[in-house]
Amino acid sequence: MIIYIKYMVSLRCKLVVKEELKKLGLHHINVDLGTVEILEDITQKQKKELKKNLLKYGLELLDDRRNILIEKIKSVIIEMIHYSDELPKVNYSDYISEQLGYDYTYLSNIFSEVKGITIQQFIIIHKIERVKELLLYDELNLTEISYQLHYSSVAHLSNQFKKITGLTPSYYKKIKKMRRRNLEDL
Repeated sequence: MIIYIKYMVSLRCKLVVKEELKKLGLHHINVDLGTVEILEDITQKQKKELKKNLLKYGLELLDDRRNILIEKIKSVIIEMIHYSDELPKVNYSDYISEQLGYDYTYLSNIFSEVKGITIQQFIIIHKIERVKELLLYDELNLTEISYQLHYSSVAHLSNQFKKITGLTPSYYKKIKKMRRRNLEDL
């Protein structure tokens, strides 16, 4: 049986879900971002208890088909941008459509209707979050980051970064270094 969980976006979320399943005596086959495959059928009592326990951690058990599909879209995007070593070579729309087995226009319309932003905007937001992470790690320069995240140029990355954050990438990096330095002085 597969159950779907909203806001499950990190490894920590997976650990929380595994622990809550264990408390209820449920055995999982696979715990992935947004989905959990369990061996047995879940009773209404277990489902109610799981729902209540997950809410304590900001996670939400999903029942509605549209919301389940939205979470699947979000999980594919988050997995693609934050947890893959390399982004797909095909268009994101083709990749998402292929991963979920639905026409991209259908996915795009439902996503926009429910979330109030386009899939493309969601991707851009997450790419900029990834850029922030990579800037803080300080292992790659901006050219390498733009190449890794499939930006057409450093200028394109910088423009998107400024549009989303209000800061240039170099200024963002400088602020973080100053903040870290100030904390060390305490």
